[in-house]
Amino acid sequence: MTLAERLSEYVRACFTGLWVQSHEPHDALQEIAQLCRQNHWTLAAWDIDQGLSLAGHTADASAAMSAADPLAAIRTLGSLAASGDTALLVLRNFHRFLNSAEVVQALDTQLTAGRLSGTFVVILSPIVNVPVELERQFAIVEHELPGREQLTAIARGIATEQGELPEGDALIQVLDAAAGLTRVEAENAFSLSLVRHKRIAADTLWEIKSGMLKKSGLLTLHRGGETFAELGGLQALKQFCTRALRSDRPSGVRARGVLLLGPPGSGKSQFCKALGAETGRPTLILDVGALLGSLVGQSEANIRHALRLVDAMSPCVVMLEEVEKALSGVSSTGQTDSGVSARMFASFLAWLNDHESDAFVVCSANDVSRLPPEFARSERFDGTFFLDLPAAGEKDVIWRMYLAKYGLDPDQRRPRDTEWTGAEIKACCRLAALLDVPLVDAAQQIVPVAVTAGESVERLRTWASGRCLAADRPGLYTRGTEVGGKTGRNVNRNPSSN
Repeated sequence: MTLAERLSEYVRACFTGLWVQSHEPHDALQEIAQLCRQNHWTLAAWDIDQGLSLAGHTADASAAMSAADPLAAIRTLGSLAASGDTALLVLRNFHRFLNSAEVVQALDTQLTAGRLSGTFVVILSPIVNVPVELERQFAIVEHELPGREQLTAIARGIATEQGELPEGDALIQVLDAAAGLTRVEAENAFSLSLVRHKRIAADTLWEIKSGMLKKSGLLTLHRGGETFAELGGLQALKQFCTRALRSDRPSGVRARGVLLLGPPGSGKSQFCKALGAETGRPTLILDVGALLGSLVGQSEANIRHALRLVDAMSPCVVMLEEVEKALSGVSSTGQTDSGVSARMFASFLAWLNDHESDAFVVCSANDVSRLPPEFARSERFDGTFFLDLPAAGEKDVIWRMYLAKYGLDPDQRRPRDTEWTGAEIKACCRLAALLDVPLVDAAQQIVPVAVTAGESVERLRTWASGRCLAADRPGLYTRGTEVGGKTGRNVNRNPSSN
């Protein structure tokens, strides 16, 4: 439903206060103006710079000067409805003036009188910050980012020459890259691509989108070249996610995501980055710490805005690293942060459960004891996988991969790598190349996480046994005992026994 259609419904239902959240005020104002022309409604717009304008024409000088005062602008609305017709007053960036008690009271008076006079106040702002006195009198309307059809129309309006606009799969890639951009950003990106390449190409759009996300500070776009071939082991996890994100999925069946548990260095982050590249999706990194704001309500608004960006940029992979640390304040919220963490967590949980966009969420955690129990329930994730320290066969693959990457002798003696993670194997190979020493000497600089945090690793393994899927082979992850009494892994492949 378009912005004009939503506003038309609210006006006909006599909602005298409408708060339109938009990052494209000019486009939103054009839609509102077109709606008013179609319905023969009176339209007035006000901002602090240009004052009051009526029906697209600036009012006389005296009126414009008086309307530079926000209070005068609100009081002007009563005279606009003298003829008895419906009148809309659009106040741009008016959230800047709502710290004034006089302005809030004037709005309250006008919203109440508008029910009889047929006058409506429309606040056009990039954020929603309704004063508590007016919360019950304003309806919130979002100005959605452009969809695929509108982006295609914008691209066709710019790429007017033969061959400038790709077709088929190439056009789909362009639209994927443009998803999440505003109309102005899309126009600029299409134009820049034409200047650079004489055609619209996805690479330029990704560059613009990356800059857009940096400006917002809420999401980071990862466009690395990692692949599953550079990630040893985790075969069951790779197959599960690749199959869940296949292009020929049944219509209406949506993949939700996976929760990855495991000790540090077991490949959780590397897997998420490689998954995006393997499936041709952008990887969005959501940093919950960056969402926290200093103003009241800012944190909650930030996470809602970040999730709207995720929806707009789908299909994508969304990555939340060490999610237990991001949610660590939930249990003590109210005592430490006035409930901010709990409200952010509730917004994220509701989105995980209800979002309809093709966003595949990958959350990683090192300590399950700090995760709220409702976080990992069914229908929020497609599966919960445990990434244990690599087994002997997996470590052999990882050794060969990093020996080749750093140009080391593959036949040299390897150090004793009991309980090493893939990250520690990589570090050993990198140090051997950096210091120009054999692997066994470089290994003296490595202290495995199984030693520095042995108790935590064992506690995590015990918890995951029988509760999580194994990442390296089909079935549940279970603890067992190997020959010689060494504690290890054993997966029962019979589903009826799990």
